[in-house]
Amino acid sequence: MTNLTGRSAIVTGGFSGMGFAIATALAKAGANVAVGSYVAPPQAGRVDAAYYPGADEIERVKSSLAAHGTKVHAAHLDVRDSDLTNLFFAEAQAAVGPADILVNAAGTTAEQPVCGHSDELWDKIVDTNLTGAFRTTRAVLPGMIERGWGRIVNIGSTAASVGWKDNPAYCASKAGLLGLTRCVALEGAAHGVTCVMISPTWVETELMRRNVAQVVEREGKGRSAEELMDEFRKGNPQGRMMQPEEIAALAVFLCSDLAKGITMENIQITGGALW
Repeated sequence: MTNLTGRSAIVTGGFSGMGFAIATALAKAGANVAVGSYVAPPQAGRVDAAYYPGADEIERVKSSLAAHGTKVHAAHLDVRDSDLTNLFFAEAQAAVGPADILVNAAGTTAEQPVCGHSDELWDKIVDTNLTGAFRTTRAVLPGMIERGWGRIVNIGSTAASVGWKDNPAYCASKAGLLGLTRCVALEGAAHGVTCVMISPTWVETELMRRNVAQVVEREGKGRSAEELMDEFRKGNPQGRMMQPEEIAALAVFLCSDLAKGITMENIQITGGALW
């Protein structure tokens, strides 16, 4: 088992899905963990598919992670806002120590074709998935370089290399995230800092379920959301969906000393699927 005792990690989008699975795996490995997610009450008319936890979930997340015996910080984080991002990272450092590990798992998507796609929705998806990762990386990379050790793991998608109808902003943001990953890897290489992107296919998370619900609502065809989910399972060569814990296991390994030679890579977890 990977031992990260004494390391401090920050996980964005860490209240649910892959982010929470990764934060839990890091805590189990002994790392002190700060998690941030966009905390908001239910919003009527929202068109993106992201899961926004309520403020009552902060304590649930803290308790769950603290059960593994490490220092924990959990709070609201809006990666689209530079000032709020810097504030969160300052609070995280005070609570769990300077970041040795950064996992950029905050993300959103929406089913919208290019024709009729609004600027507002495009900006929200790209700012969350790509520019947000730039802001968080900018906040921790100087300290990692100064200390001579760091691990940055970006949660991408097969969308970085394979187009998907009605997902232009998502595909563009994940392709951009791959470019950012490679640039950061080069900048950190001489200083013991690695940067890797994990690109899964469909992963069974709340974000996916909400995304599938959007597809059903738009296309209809008499299918329920669960029926469409089952189609995705059957369409995968392994006959299943990837699980958050699979992504978490790889992320933890990439944060270890054994993975110091793995950088600038785009590692796909697909079960054999192209998307």
